[in-house]
Amino acid sequence: MEQYAADDALMVNQAPYFPLDRRTIGCTLIGKEGNIMKGLFIRWLFLTVAILVAAHLIEGIEVKGFWSAFFAAAILGVLNAFFRPILIILTLPITLLTFGLFTFVINAVLMMMVSGVVGGFEVHGFWSAILGSLVISLVSWLLNSFINEQGRVGYIDLRKRQDGKWE
Repeated sequence: MEQYAADDALMVNQAPYFPLDRRTIGCTLIGKEGNIMKGLFIRWLFLTVAILVAAHLIEGIEVKGFWSAFFAAAILGVLNAFFRPILIILTLPITLLTFGLFTFVINAVLMMMVSGVVGGFEVHGFWSAILGSLVISLVSWLLNSFINEQGRVGYIDLRKRQDGKWE
């Protein structure tokens, strides 16, 4: 194996079977274990859990079962990946005027679109969708904060030293 610069060491550890070059695209995403797919699947499950939590907390959101929430999370993920950036750019002036709170309206509209496509996932009313988007955003953010870039669940273990500082 050839010697690489120190800043390329991370890429060597993640994808040792690919020739590495600074211009190579995606070599850090493809590892022996398929870390990107594992991380994507874990985030998908976390979004499913967030949808189930929102359905439990808000009366206007109904989910018939786990698989309905699972497919709703898949469709919501696709809509968030492709349409949400376009909608945010188109509504940028009102988003700036509301200090970003209009993004909850965008999320609510996307959630109502998902409820029209996925059977077993229903959103009754605009305000239920707004509250649901808030709950889903918070729960999803909380759960995804435990996922690192490699798709592994992790946490930071802090210990207090004798001098009173944390390490």
